[in-house]
Amino acid sequence: MSDAEIEIAGRRIGPAHEPFVICELSGNHNGDLDRALAMIDAAAATGCDAIKLQTYTADTITMDSDRPEFLIRGGLWDGRKLYDLYREAHTPFEWHAALFQRARKAGVILFSTPFDETAVDLLAGLDAPAYKIASFEAVDLPLIRYAAARGRPLIISTGMANLAEIAAAKAAALEAGAAGVVLLHCVSSYPAALEDANVRTVADMAQRFGGPVGLSDHTPGTAASVAAVALGASVIEKHFTLARDDGGPDAAFSLEPVEFRALVADAKAAWRALGRAHYDLLGSERGNLQFRRSLYLMADVKAGQPLTRADVRSIRPGLGLAPEHLAEVVGRKAARDLHRGEPLAWDMLG
Repeated sequence: MSDAEIEIAGRRIGPAHEPFVICELSGNHNGDLDRALAMIDAAAATGCDAIKLQTYTADTITMDSDRPEFLIRGGLWDGRKLYDLYREAHTPFEWHAALFQRARKAGVILFSTPFDETAVDLLAGLDAPAYKIASFEAVDLPLIRYAAARGRPLIISTGMANLAEIAAAKAAALEAGAAGVVLLHCVSSYPAALEDANVRTVADMAQRFGGPVGLSDHTPGTAASVAAVALGASVIEKHFTLARDDGGPDAAFSLEPVEFRALVADAKAAWRALGRAHYDLLGSERGNLQFRRSLYLMADVKAGQPLTRADVRSIRPGLGLAPEHLAEVVGRKAARDLHRGEPLAWDMLG
């Protein structure tokens, strides 16, 4: 396996392979375990490569405080306390075993984003094949090192991180024992505007940092994700819900099952369409060579008569001389009687 690849649960991830599409459940289970289990089944049916959870409690990710800095201002969750939002959105630790079991039954990879050491420990006990580090935790190098020490791959979102912070996060993960790192370009805005997506960053990130890269996409629809694949994204992460009308913390920027199925199909089709840079004749094109333009006689010409410009024209199909010879044949004498509709050849000219 090259340095440009990692492996998660037997799946190779890198530019030489189809994009690895991750279905992010987040808090769209709305606090209902049965709904969370149904989401696993529905997500697996979209053809996604993996499903991802978020593993935290309100007390492990923040604290219950009325101080103004714990109040969200602007955006989708304007006016809410961090503690209240996370208490609503969290996936209880006691659900995880059932969710992992359901994913195994559905034949799909499941892993999660841990937000503290207790979450890492829980996921390690469930044999999670990878760990995702969220954008807001990309600067938490102790957490990154703790997760990396489990010897599994890390996927790190880079929203809000500058170049030095991205480099430090990747270095910390590899030094602590991660089995490879994927960096995801991310805009930490919920939802993110397409005009802010800047998916050209995906290609730049690959050049600067090496290894597989991808996109954690919070924009509406699928355009940014498909564009990212065209620019070299090996991993696409997108939020998922059974129905946006059902509500949920992230429902507004999540895809429904039919939409997610289209994302998976389009992302993989975009990768197949990339192919390679070449200018050779493809086998599928060979049969159409006959329909290129070539020189044909547009009138009868008697033997010994010179051909005029009106007698010869470049038309389809392509069985005559190449159009570039038009100036050379005009004025030449016919070697025999020539007939309208014949493709012109050198042995027809004196």
